[in-house]
Amino acid sequence: MNSTQFQQLLEAKGISLSSHQLHQFEQYFHILVEWNEKMNLTGITEKEAVYEKHFFDSISASFFVDFKSLHTLCDVGAGAGFPSIPLKICFPHLHVSIVDSLKKRIGFLKNLVSELGLDNVSLYHDRAEIFGKKEQFREKFDAVTARAVARISVLNEFCLPLVKKNGTFIAMKGASAQEELQNGEKSLEVLGGKLREIHHFTLPFEESERYIVTIDKVKATPKKYPRKPGVPIKTPIE
Repeated sequence: MNSTQFQQLLEAKGISLSSHQLHQFEQYFHILVEWNEKMNLTGITEKEAVYEKHFFDSISASFFVDFKSLHTLCDVGAGAGFPSIPLKICFPHLHVSIVDSLKKRIGFLKNLVSELGLDNVSLYHDRAEIFGKKEQFREKFDAVTARAVARISVLNEFCLPLVKKNGTFIAMKGASAQEELQNGEKSLEVLGGKLREIHHFTLPFEESERYIVTIDKVKATPKKYPRKPGVPIKTPIE
């Protein structure tokens, strides 16, 4: 997917990018490749693949959720900034908080945010299990995203404590989504979530399967969740 195709495909979804926004994506690509030589951020570095598998794929969450109506977004385990930074470029009004457990990645993101001139982006070097216990963040976000971080039963424990009541958790998954959802039913119920919709699509050129799972926060998450670091992955609520 070249940058022209990227622009046209987003236009078809109602997302019109200015020349400044297109330049930000171009900068993002170059900064990602440059930093990737020093640290492992992504195995995908070919330009057309980055535009499709990282940029377009990240923005796909907005094809099914109205990001224009959101104010605060938290991205758990964002890695190299996906999906939150592409979403922030497309929807500049968003106040974005990014949580990642690796200090080096936070260093990359600080540089990226500065180089792209993005405002209202807060970066936190923290474990999701600890971050979700902090009063200033717990149940404070309109939407929380996670892309390729862990299976859904684990993600629910990482993310639902951060979603405000009547807010949305958006899990961005590959082909295993349906099976993960079956195993994640108990964790949804325990943590105050309710499945809203599962959206399925394929990437336009590469054609790999993608699922956008939207989960409504219908009641408060019990105070004992999330559990201590490492516990949700070792013993998920299933």
